[in-house]
Amino acid sequence: MSDNVAPVVLERADSLEAVRADWARLAERSENVFATWEWATAWWRHLRPRGALLVTTCRRGDEPPFGVLPLYVSATAGLRVVRLVGHGPADELGPVCAPEDRPAAIAALARVLDDVGADVFVGDELRTHRGWSTALGVGLRVRSTIPSPLIRLGWATWDEFLASRSSGFRQQVRRRERALIAHGLRYRLCDDQDRLESDLDLLFALHRRQWRGGSNFDRIESFHRHFAAAAFARGWLRLWFLEADGRAVAASYALRFAGNEWGYQSGRDPAWDRFGVGTIIRAHCIRNAIASGIRDYHLGRGGEPYKRHFTDDESMLETIVLALGNRGRLALSFSELARRGRQAVRAVRTMATT
Repeated sequence: MSDNVAPVVLERADSLEAVRADWARLAERSENVFATWEWATAWWRHLRPRGALLVTTCRRGDEPPFGVLPLYVSATAGLRVVRLVGHGPADELGPVCAPEDRPAAIAALARVLDDVGADVFVGDELRTHRGWSTALGVGLRVRSTIPSPLIRLGWATWDEFLASRSSGFRQQVRRRERALIAHGLRYRLCDDQDRLESDLDLLFALHRRQWRGGSNFDRIESFHRHFAAAAFARGWLRLWFLEADGRAVAASYALRFAGNEWGYQSGRDPAWDRFGVGTIIRAHCIRNAIASGIRDYHLGRGGEPYKRHFTDDESMLETIVLALGNRGRLALSFSELARRGRQAVRAVRTMATT
C-alpha cells in the first residue's frame, strides 16, 4: 500500500437505523434497488431468521464511508453462518457501494469474515465476474447459477427497439395490441396514494389467478406490501395495470431506481391469455422506460423463454459458499457428498424407467 492511500477502516453498526443516511447515499451509487436501506429493513422486519446483524461500514481514513456490508450471522445446523441481508426475494445482492469501490468492499468483506469467527459464508444472488474468488480465496464454491437478463436501453424510441428484435415478435406485439384496443385497452399506473392498498390487492389477485398453486411472492405478501409502500413514497414503484373491457386483466410490479428498472413480478387473468396480455403489459413497461430515459431494464432472475424475445443478454447471477474454518470445510464436504449421492439416486431411477 502506498503511503498516500489511507487504510480501510471497518466499523460495526449498532442497528440499521444508525447507518441509514450513508446507506441511502451508497445505494443510489450502487444502482441496485435491492441494495436499499428500505429493502433491508422490510426484510429484517418480516423475514429475519434467528440471528444478529453484522452490518459494517467501510471508509478510508476520515472520509465518509464508501461501502456498507449488509450482513447478519445466524446458527444453522450447529454452524455459524454469515449471509447478506435481503436474500430470497431479492433479485441481486452484494456490497452497497459504487461500482468502482466494489473490489475494496469485497476485500473488506474478507476481513470481516476473518474476524467474526463464523464457519460458513453464503453469498446469495451475486453478479458473476466481479472478483469474488480472487478476494475471498481458495475454498470458495459456486453453489448455483441462474440467468438474470437485462435490456440495455440504447434506443431513442420504442419503434427503434422493436426494429432490433425479430420480425415475428414485432408483428406479434403490434397485432395483439391492436386486438386489445378493440376491447378498450387502457394502461393505468398506480400513482394515487389512496389507491395503493386496493391496487396491491388487485396485483396479488391477478398473480394468484396466474399461479393457482401459489408462489413465493404471495407467501410473503406482508413483506412485499411493506416494501411497496416505501417504494411508492420514494417514487420507485411502477405498478402498471392493463385494462380491457373496463377491468384489469394483467399487472406488472416494477421498481425504478437510479437509472435502472426491474420488472420484478406480474399477474394476469388466464382468460385473456389468447391476447398475450403478459407480453403486452411487459412491452408497455419497456416502452415507458425508454421514453423515461431509463438505462437498463432488468427482466429478473430466471431463464424463461419469453425473455429471449426482448433481449440477447446473457448476464448471470451466482450463489457462492465459502468455508471459513475446519468445521465449515467439513460441513461443506459432507454437503457435497450428499448432493452427489442424490444425483446418483436420480440417475439410477432414470435408467430404471427407460
